[in-house]
Parts: sequence; structure tokens; C-alpha cells
Amino acid sequence: MEVTITMSDNPDVENIEQLERLCKVLLDEDRLMILGLLALAPRRADELAAQVPPRSSAATKLARHLQQLQLAGLARLGDDDRYCFESAQLHTLKRQLFTREAVTAGLSDDDKALTAFVKQGRLTHLPAQPAKLLMVLRWLAERIMPDRPYSEREVNDLLRGHEVDYATLRRLLVDHGLLARAAGVYTRKGEA
Repeated sequence: MEVTITMSDNPDVENIEQLERLCKVLLDEDRLMILGLLALAPRRADELAAQVPPRSSAATKLARHLQQLQLAGLARLGDDDRYCFESAQLHTLKRQLFTREAVTAGLSDDDKALTAFVKQGRLTHLPAQPAKLLMVLRWLAERIMPDRPYSEREVNDLLRGHEVDYATLRRLLVDHGLLARAAGVYTRKGEA
């Protein structure tokens, strides 16, 4: 039985659950030792038992560890009674969990496009295309409460921490009509 991911209504939850299951299997030193031995070469259970420290959990619970690795799809018992490491399953899991498609599954088109310019909540660079620039500026404007007056310093503080300097961002927000400036006071009207 292999562990597989099926994307449904909430891929983030499924990915988290998949990662938890995989971590439970891999975050055991004895299972990792067994998996490491299998990665070097296919082995029978008695060969594995001879290569792990005696009286260790790896030796006393070898059958259980092999069963867990098989259930996770990381090991397979061949016709010759040798266990083999399933590197293809590991690569499949890695692709399913960490590719851009898995990370952006369930996001709107705008949110998917934002991932190219925003990393960990920080704007890394400005897009060259006007439509994408406007999308990024709208994302920034959402951080400013509508109909509340802000001083220039407050706007600067809200825009600090991005790779693009806050003065440029402030000027772009005003130039694109997402932020109004009058007598040194900035406001965002309704929805940006």
C-alpha cells in the first residue's frame, strides 16, 4: 500500500496530513537506519538484522519498522524476499508536496501570480507588467485600513520591510490611485 496525495477541496490540509504521516515514518532513527541500508542495496530481513545494533529497537522491532516503511511506500518486498528502497516513491512524494503546483493549488489566479513577487509576506521585487504591478499594489494597499487618515511616517512604517523601498511603494500607491494624499495626510478610500 503506497501513501498518495489526492487534491480535493483543501490541498493545504491534505499536504499537512501527508507530511505528518511521512514525518512519523521518517523521524525514527531506527527506521532511517534501515532505510539507509536498503538505499545502499536490497537486503533480506535476516541481513538487515545482522547489520543493525543488537538489542536496539531496530533489531527487536525490525518487522514493524519494515511494515511501516512498506505502508509509506518507501520499501518493497521483492520476489526474492529482499526488501528494496523505493526511491521513485520518495521522488513522487517530494514532487506532490513541494512543487509550485502543490504550493499554489487552491489559490486564486491573482494569489498564484503574487507568489512570484511575495515571499514570506515580503515583496521581493516589482513586476514589469502593468497589470501585475497593479495587482501587487492592491495587495499592498490591503494592509492600509480604508477611510483612516495616516501620516507619512505611518504609511512608511506600514510599507517598511520589503525589498523595494517604502518611498517608491508609497509613490506608486498614490500614482495608481490606491492611496490619496492631501496636506501630508494619506487615506485609502473603501476597497482598493
